[in-house]
Amino acid sequence: MNYIWDLVIRAHHAGVPKEKITFALAKTYSPYMELSNENLNFRQVEPRVEINPYYRFYEIFKDLFNINNHEDVELRNTLLDIAIHFLTDINLIQGMNKTEYYQRFIQSEIQRGLLGPEIQAKFGLLTEAEQIVVTENYYRLLITGEMLYLLKDTVRQIFKSSTIYVNYETTNELLFFIACEKSDLNEEKLALIKELFLPLKFSTLTYWKDHFGVIGMDETMKIDNIALY
Repeated sequence: MNYIWDLVIRAHHAGVPKEKITFALAKTYSPYMELSNENLNFRQVEPRVEINPYYRFYEIFKDLFNINNHEDVELRNTLLDIAIHFLTDINLIQGMNKTEYYQRFIQSEIQRGLLGPEIQAKFGLLTEAEQIVVTENYYRLLITGEMLYLLKDTVRQIFKSSTIYVNYETTNELLFFIACEKSDLNEEKLALIKELFLPLKFSTLTYWKDHFGVIGMDETMKIDNIALY
């Protein structure tokens, strides 16, 4: 990590709110790096982060820490922290495109319950990465209307190594094989996906962990590991 926005993103993924991070002027720093931790290969986010504010923002901070000024040091340190947090927020949105803005709006609307309290509650059970998957595919659904494809794609991203089959012997039936343990949490996640992406005319059957037997597919024909259809 070298940039403040990189650190804040890492902190977000680790569940550390950016408000818990304090930026401070490093006692010693490299002119070629923005973050100035003693360990250059650090991976964990610390509550206090030392930086070189002159790396990208020299014009803003050039007079804030004049070596001949020994007054109001605490105030100036606080101003640095506030300003760096503000600049970080700008950094974080500079790389966003129009699609990402729409996806953020959709995520916010779901979290505020505009798609209903049940979807709101289930959405809250997802991890941040899973919420992004659902939000991105729901946006694609609004644009393309490809419900079945996006249903399959969402299930495969949330539940790794899972598969959805179409039962051609029964009209409009889908068979879900979810390659993980059945649990209340996983059932709620799958229910959310079906509520958002499953076409109304389709019925579903779900198999957890154990695949139903398929003749000719050895991996599905293991004794004591075959689900009955």
